[in-house]
Amino acid sequence: MGEAPQTEFQKRKQISVRRIAAVEDIATIKEKFNRHLHFTVVKDRNVATSHDFYLSLVHSIWEFLVHKWIRTQQLYYQKDAKRVYYLSLEYYLGRSLSNTLMNLDMSEICDMAMDTLGLDIQEMIEQEMDAGLGNGGLGRLAACFMDSLATLGIASHGYGLRYDYGIFEQKIQDGEQVEIPDDWLKYGNPWEKSRPEYTVPVHFYGKAVCDKDGYNYTWVDTEEVHAIAHDIPVPGYGNKVVNTIRLWSAKSPKDFDLSYFMGGDYIKAVLKRNKAENITRVLYPNDNFFEGKELRLKQEYLMVAATLHDIVRRYQEADFGSKKDVRLSFDCFPDKVAIQLNDTHPALAIPELMRIFVDEKKLEWGKAWDICKRTFAYTNHTVLPEALERWPTSLLQKVLPRHLIIIFAINGIHLEEVEKRWPGNVDKLRTLSIVEEEPEQRINMAHLCIVSSHTVNGVAKMHSELLKTSIFKHFYEMDPEKFQNKTNGITPRRWLLLCNPSLAEVVCEKIGDKWITELSDLKKLNALTTNARFVKEIARVKQENKNVFAAYIQKHYNININVDSIFDVQVKRIHEYKRQMMNALHIITMYNRLKDDPEIDFVPRTVMIGGKAAPGYYAAKQIIKLIVGISEVVNNDPIIGDRLKVVFLENYRVSLAEKIIPAADLSEQISLAGTEASGTGNMKFMLNGALTIGTLDGANVEMREEMGADNIFIFGMTVDEVEELRAKGYTPKDYYDKNAELKRAIDQIKEGVFSPKNPEEFNHLVNDLLYHDRFFVLADFEAYLKCQERVSELYQDQLTWIQKCIHNIANSGKFSSDRTILEYAKDIWNVEPALPNGIEEEDD
Repeated sequence: MGEAPQTEFQKRKQISVRRIAAVEDIATIKEKFNRHLHFTVVKDRNVATSHDFYLSLVHSIWEFLVHKWIRTQQLYYQKDAKRVYYLSLEYYLGRSLSNTLMNLDMSEICDMAMDTLGLDIQEMIEQEMDAGLGNGGLGRLAACFMDSLATLGIASHGYGLRYDYGIFEQKIQDGEQVEIPDDWLKYGNPWEKSRPEYTVPVHFYGKAVCDKDGYNYTWVDTEEVHAIAHDIPVPGYGNKVVNTIRLWSAKSPKDFDLSYFMGGDYIKAVLKRNKAENITRVLYPNDNFFEGKELRLKQEYLMVAATLHDIVRRYQEADFGSKKDVRLSFDCFPDKVAIQLNDTHPALAIPELMRIFVDEKKLEWGKAWDICKRTFAYTNHTVLPEALERWPTSLLQKVLPRHLIIIFAINGIHLEEVEKRWPGNVDKLRTLSIVEEEPEQRINMAHLCIVSSHTVNGVAKMHSELLKTSIFKHFYEMDPEKFQNKTNGITPRRWLLLCNPSLAEVVCEKIGDKWITELSDLKKLNALTTNARFVKEIARVKQENKNVFAAYIQKHYNININVDSIFDVQVKRIHEYKRQMMNALHIITMYNRLKDDPEIDFVPRTVMIGGKAAPGYYAAKQIIKLIVGISEVVNNDPIIGDRLKVVFLENYRVSLAEKIIPAADLSEQISLAGTEASGTGNMKFMLNGALTIGTLDGANVEMREEMGADNIFIFGMTVDEVEELRAKGYTPKDYYDKNAELKRAIDQIKEGVFSPKNPEEFNHLVNDLLYHDRFFVLADFEAYLKCQERVSELYQDQLTWIQKCIHNIANSGKFSSDRTILEYAKDIWNVEPALPNGIEEEDD
C-alpha cells in the first residue's frame, strides 16, 4: 500500500516548520558573518569592501564545512577503506564559493541572510578569483572527478601542486595576446588549510652509491627542498561528505643565509631560498607540447615524492580497531591503495615508489615490482606526438640519478619479456623499449607508464581505439588486457545546476531533481519534445541567457550584439589542431558574401572565440591576432550592421565558461578527426542545450550515438579518410585553387585586409595553410562551409531547433563524471563507495 496523501493541515505544518528552520538558519548565518567580519577580517560595515564581505561569508561557510570534513576522514580511517589517489599536475578548480554553497545546500539560506544585511551575494561571488591551476581540459577534468568522488562517497585524495601563479591572465593589447601573471593568491586562499606538520623533505641532484654487493643503493650529496602541504576541501553534493585535494608548495629548508646577510650581500643571502621556492612558482602554460626543462622535471618530482611519502605514511597508519599499530607489511598495499596517473606528468611516481620500497623499506626487488604494477593505473590524454613526455637521460642523471637507475632496471625486466614474446626481433625491442636511443637517449614516459601499470585507458571510445591501433599498437599486441576505455564526463552540478539555474529549474519542474546525481534521468525529457509548453520554456530560458550574456559583452567589450542572432561559440585552448583557423576562414567568407550582396538572405550570427595560446606558441598567437583583426574589420563595417559580429573573449577561464555556455546556440568542436582525445567542453554545451557542429573526433562520436545523427551537425573526413589522404599525399594548395571563396579569404589575409598596418603580418599563417596544413584545414573547409549553411537554415525553424536542443539535453546522461568515476572504481581501482549514503548523522 502507498502512503496516505497529506492533509492540508499537515502540509501547512511542514511549511511552517521549514520557515522556522529557515529563520533560525538565517539568524545563524548572520551571526557568523558579523562575527567573522569583526574578528577575522577585522573590519566594520563602514570600511569593509566587497572583498571583505566575501571573506566573511567564506569563513562563515567554512565553519559548516569543517565538521563534515573531519567526520568524513574519521569514517574513512575507521573503515580502513581502500583509497584512491588521483595524481594530477593540474586542477582547474575555478571559483569555490558558489559551488560549495550549492553542494552544502546553503545557497538560498545564505542569499536570504545577505539580503537581510543589505548585501548582494552575487557581488561577493564575483570577488573570488579563479583557482586557475590548469591549462584546460585535463585540469578541469581532474576538478570534475574530485567533485564526483566526493558525491559518490569514494575514499579518495587528489594530489597536485600549489602554484603561486596559475594559468596566466590574458590581455589583448594592439590585437595581440599579452600574458599577465595570474596572482591568484594575492589575497591568500581562504579555501585552504596549510599543514606544515606534514612537510616532506624532497631531494634532487647528488649521486647514487651502490654497496659492495651491487644491490643496495644510497642517494647521497643531494640538495633538499621541503614540500609543504595545503589541503582544499571538496564537498560532495547533498551527502555531507568532504574529500581532500592536497597541493604541495616548495620551500627552502633555510629562510636565508645569515652569514651572507650580515656581510651585506642580500642577494646571495636569499639565492638558495628563491631557487628552491621557484619550483612551484608558476604553472607551465602548456599541456599539449612537451618542453624538457629542468624546472618542469623538478615540479613533477616534487609532487610525486611528497605524495608517495604521504600515501605510504597513511597506509602504514591504518586503523586496526582496538589496536593502533603501524602496518609493517606491504603485501596488501595494492588492496588498500589505488594510484591513478593523470597523463604522464606524475610518471616519476613509479620509480619513486620503487625507490621507497627497495631503498628505504628494504623490500626485495621482485616483490616491490609486483606491488607497483598492481597499484598504478595510467590515463592517456593525447595522441599528439609533441605532447608525449620524453626526458633526456642526461637530465635525469643530473637531477634524479637514483631514479634513472631504477628506470633502466625496469626497462631491462620489460625487454626480457619482449624477447620471450618475440625472440630475436630487434625492431620489437626498439619499438617497445622505455629507453629511446635516437635522436638522443631519452626516457619515453608513456612507455614507462604502460609497462608499470595494471591498466591503461583512453578517454573516449575513438581515442582508446587509436591507442590500440596506432600510438601504442605494439604494447596492445603484447598486453591487450591492459587497455580500457573510460569516456570522460563533466559534473552536472557545476555545469548545469550551478551555471544555468533557469534551465535546471525548468527541468526539475518536469522530471524532478534525480538527474543531479543520476544524469541519465534526463532521458525522460525525450518525451517532451512535442510538449508545446515545455518547448516554449526551454526557448525562453535560452533567450534569457543570451540576453544576459549580450549585456556582459556590451559592458566588457562595448560591442552591441544581436540577441536574435546565432550565438556561435568556440572556446578552448588556441591550438592548430583545434582549428580555430577554419572558423576564421568561415567568418571571412560570411563577411564577403554580405559585402558582395547586402540584400542577401542571411541568418544573423555572432561568432565568439575564446582561449589562451601558450606564450611560446607563435602560430597560435598569430591566430588570435588574426581573429581580433577580423573582428575589427567586421564589427566596424556599417554595411554589415548587426547581422555579423565577431568577439574574441579575452581571458577565457572557468568563471567565464559558466556565463557563456548557457547562452550558446552552436558549439564548435571542429578538430581534425583523430586529434582530440575526448573533449569535455563539447559535453558542457550539449548539457546546456547548444547544438554541436563538429567532426567525428573524440567524444563527438559518442555524443552522436547518444542523441542521434539528426541532432548534431557532423562534417569532414573520418580518421580513416584522413589517413588515406595522408598516405596518398596531401597538397593543400590544390584545395585553395579549386575553391574560389576559400582562395579569396586566404588572399585577403595575405594582402593585409585584416592587418592594414602590416600587410605581411600573417604570411606565416598563410604559408602554413598552403604548403603544410598539418591539420587539414583546407581539405575539410568546403564540407564545413556547407554544414554551416545547414546550421543557418535550421535556425530559421525555431521549433525544430529547440526540439533538437531538448534532445541534446535529454541524451547527455552518459557524459556525467559520476558515471566515469563509477567505471574507474569498478573496472580499474576495484573499490566501492566507502560512504555510499553519505554521512547519516553529525552534529553541526
